Amino acid sequence: MGYLGYYYYDATYLLVILGAVLSMIASARVNGTFSQYSRVRSMSGMTGAQAARRILDKNGLYDVKVEHIRGNLTDHYDPRTKVLRLSDATYASSSVAAVGVAAHECGHAVQDSESYEPLKIRSRLAPAANFGSRFGLPIFIAGLVLGANEILMQIGIWVFLLAVLFTLITLPVEFDASRRALLMLTDYGILGDAEAEGSRKVLKAAAMTYVAAAAASVLNLLRLILIARSRDKD
Repeated sequence: MGYLGYYYYDATYLLVILGAVLSMIASARVNGTFSQYSRVRSMSGMTGAQAARRILDKNGLYDVKVEHIRGNLTDHYDPRTKVLRLSDATYASSSVAAVGVAAHECGHAVQDSESYEPLKIRSRLAPAANFGSRFGLPIFIAGLVLGANEILMQIGIWVFLLAVLFTLITLPVEFDASRRALLMLTDYGILGDAEAEGSRKVLKAAAMTYVAAAAASVLNLLRLILIARSRDKD
């Protein structure tokens, strides 16, 4: 084991590589699946924006706005401003992929309106998680550079843990939003059962990106713990 610049390298890099590979596979899968079903037009002809508006209105969420945002698959719901933003590939498209993604974001809006507990926890954890993702690793590396300073290394691990917890609590939030989306699409007559199967595949592939992100975070945390223990033995 040793140093390369300010970065510590050793056999535990295999954990980082594994996490990166999982993330790349998940990303490729979601892009491929979305591309496939973006070519399948929904029989209703509703666009992602129209489907979102219908779902929101059906749930009494008249105050939630639907807006267009640039980018590809940059769709998201902002609980602070009560705005649902749909990307270029979703907003004006009438494909089963676009409608499925729009419905998923509506699922988050419904979660927010019902004070869904995992969503509330994730929202409260977000600032700390952002801090952890930005400073956890630098603090840990600083501990290594300063002669394996155990206190700094432990602080780095605990700070990074905040980011890991965020990725883990994200999983039930995303899976629940997809479950709600598929039910609403068929219950509200936006998609037929056969069409909803295409949306289900898109949302399942998208969910795997969150699973991969959580796995990568856990593997990175495990790496930090293993390095800290090896330094303790030295």
